[in-house]
Amino acid sequence: MTPPAHRATTANLGGAYPFVAGSTLGKKGVVVGRDLLGGTFCYDPFQLYNAGVLTNPNMVVFGQIGRGKSSFVKSYLWRQLVFGARSWIIDPKGEYCELAKACGTIPVKLHPGGNLRLNPLDPGSGESAIGMNEAGFDPGRDRQNSLLVSLASTCLGRQLLPGERTALELALGDATARCAGVPVLPLVVDALFSPSLSSARAVHIDRDALASEGRDVALELRRLVHGDLRGMFDAETTRGLSLDGQVVVLDLSAVYGSDALAAIMVCALAWLQAFMGKPGHSKLFIVIDEAWAIMANLSIARWLQASWKLARAHGIANMAIFHRISDMSSVGDEGSWQVGLAQGLLADSETRVIYGQSPGEVNLAQQDLSLSATEVQLLQRIGCGTALWKVAQRSFLVRHVLSAAERSMVNTDARMANDPRVYT
Repeated sequence: MTPPAHRATTANLGGAYPFVAGSTLGKKGVVVGRDLLGGTFCYDPFQLYNAGVLTNPNMVVFGQIGRGKSSFVKSYLWRQLVFGARSWIIDPKGEYCELAKACGTIPVKLHPGGNLRLNPLDPGSGESAIGMNEAGFDPGRDRQNSLLVSLASTCLGRQLLPGERTALELALGDATARCAGVPVLPLVVDALFSPSLSSARAVHIDRDALASEGRDVALELRRLVHGDLRGMFDAETTRGLSLDGQVVVLDLSAVYGSDALAAIMVCALAWLQAFMGKPGHSKLFIVIDEAWAIMANLSIARWLQASWKLARAHGIANMAIFHRISDMSSVGDEGSWQVGLAQGLLADSETRVIYGQSPGEVNLAQQDLSLSATEVQLLQRIGCGTALWKVAQRSFLVRHVLSAAERSMVNTDARMANDPRVYT
């Protein structure tokens, strides 16, 4: 429900409610809907960043199922096409297929044993398989190593030991040397099981001892190569796959129930990130739906926060989507590194869009999102399709408006209701 109306003459209204309705964010960018405190609400993070309103273009979206967050995200990405912005989407539940179809693109649907492959170790923009800079630092190798550490840590469910981390780093070097190009995960696993003599000598142990250090890591990564998760990230990227479409959707719905969902999402996101910053890829949205799935692991949380901080350098805007505000604090114990990194992710997202929350979430909203008492009260009263927007230090109450053409594209609740106005 919307806030209760108050009727007054124009002569008295300004005196009754002075300074309530502030200025808008301007009329440039996508029309989101109606500002319930007056006027049309438009929002574009790139425009606002260039105008100095925002210091970063990242966004987090919170909302219970059925409150409208998915409808907003999909329609917003669709409307951004008019302004030349493109979107890359990590889609764990297969909910963005209609958006891709409307844009004339086919989702990249990954599933175990499938025919499509993505190599998460693909070199990034401006990187080569082997190439140190003038200072002797290889950014491509460092990015690959960081990914492997995060991936292995996720699979093991703990942080890597020093010996495991070293074994993995050396295995990446061996794999790169053996292929004389871009390594793939099977080569890294093989190098962990059978390290080179030069790698063993580099850390002053024999080959068997080095293999022993990396054995647990190898056995876990083997799952992506020969185990139940094979057939997605275990070879070179399938030829012909392109990121040049207006909307690129990585559909992971086939593995949504897997205990390795976080690891799979990391591999998919790493593959996308390898192409950031290339010519023609500016003004780009990176959307991570069900972001809670990858925040509980410390290595991944660190890796994700690093990518958030690189948004301005790459000309992108990250969007992380959560159901509940408590998702941010439930990633670890109170005072843990995970919770600290989740809070850091919030700090690096100057735009927060908050749809209706359950009563138990409201106090967390006040604490974690620095909401005023009035804003907390509004969160308990706003209905479907209305959200509290926090943009930098300013607040807006926005009713999202859908066109008739957008309704079928955003409706993910068709099997539960025949009402086309349903928000999800």
